[in-house]
Amino acid sequence: MYFGQERQLKKELINTGRKIYNLGLVAGTSGNLSARLDKNNIFITATGTAMGDLKSNEIIKVDLANPEDLKDKRLSSEFPLHRLIYENLPNKVIIHCHPALANGYFAVYSDIKALTFETKLYLGQVPVIPQETPAVTNPKEVVEALKSSNLVVLKNHGVVCIADDFKGALHLIENLEEAVRTISIARLFKKDILDDLDKTLKDNLIAQNIYPMFSKEHIQAIVDLVNKDEFIKRKGEELDLTLQLAIKLDGSGQSHKFTFEKGRITKLEPDDNCAFVISAPAEIWELVFLGKLDSFVAVTQGKMKLKGELGKLSRWYVPFSRLFELFKQVRIK
Repeated sequence: MYFGQERQLKKELINTGRKIYNLGLVAGTSGNLSARLDKNNIFITATGTAMGDLKSNEIIKVDLANPEDLKDKRLSSEFPLHRLIYENLPNKVIIHCHPALANGYFAVYSDIKALTFETKLYLGQVPVIPQETPAVTNPKEVVEALKSSNLVVLKNHGVVCIADDFKGALHLIENLEEAVRTISIARLFKKDILDDLDKTLKDNLIAQNIYPMFSKEHIQAIVDLVNKDEFIKRKGEELDLTLQLAIKLDGSGQSHKFTFEKGRITKLEPDDNCAFVISAPAEIWELVFLGKLDSFVAVTQGKMKLKGELGKLSRWYVPFSRLFELFKQVRIK
């Protein structure tokens, strides 16, 4: 049975290698793939292999707990990165490739310009890690970035994407290439479309008030901002933003339930007894409140859990996007 699992996983690696080559996401012998077999064992492509013509014997089985396996000279030069990711994150697969459009865009800019709802929903703020060498020499930075996004750009070097399966990882990379393609086309029609990315964004923080994260005072400050926001008021009335939504801090028993009536929060209660509940551990909520992780993206990437249907919440995507934007205006300890 285990042998059958290994054979199937090798087949997935070979098929994925062919796909990323056919999509132009790698060239020659660039890029590498890996997949988790179990807690300690992974498959990873060998150094110098061509993703478009990957052979079974070019996929190496590695026991991460066996020092002898770690010395295999056939291992990809990016093996230390793959190893550290598997040791620190629960993902099952990794794709590292060199998409030309993304590489070109992020050689110039350090942030993605979201022009479509798909970019906002599936990508959000894509972390960009500076690179000065042909291989990743500081994988810890990449691992930290992957805690906030399943897709990370390695400046001048490509992207790293993690997921539970190759299909999900490949979709994220394709979404990034499509986002950059859309930006490029938009710039043909409006040359200054990216000018705002060249300007320094000004902080818009509340005075000097700093609150313990998820405290009643912290959430109340957010509620006060929401209820003063004219954009949410207008869109809330227009879209009839009327529902109950709770946010929950995993492992703490802390929850806050918002009752929305046409965009206004009319009641704040310390429970999660409602149709829609967004929950996550403290480290993920911290990224959200600091504005480093979009809540919709966190849900679609599985970093936050949603009780209720995302499709129904999407009806109010515009006012909720503004709501999550207001999160980062309240400073936390």
